[in-house]
Amino acid sequence: MDPNTGGEGSPTVWVEEGSADLVLQGEEAEALLKDMIGSTEWVSGHARGIPAHERVIRIPARMVPILREACDVAERETVR
Repeated sequence: MDPNTGGEGSPTVWVEEGSADLVLQGEEAEALLKDMIGSTEWVSGHARGIPAHERVIRIPARMVPILREACDVAERETVR
């Protein structure tokens, strides 16, 4: 959980038990950012756009250490 938010609706990352998938909660990106992401070809040959079942979320840079820790936990869980 983002340590800079008082606990209400704060950006969060956790590792789902069982699958070791990362689950992220954050603010939905604003329309301009979503438009830019949706119109950019990030990987050659990959479809542009954001599929209807996906969302673009914003995770604050200050949460990089928390995200890194969650990635380490997920990696350890999948190696077992």
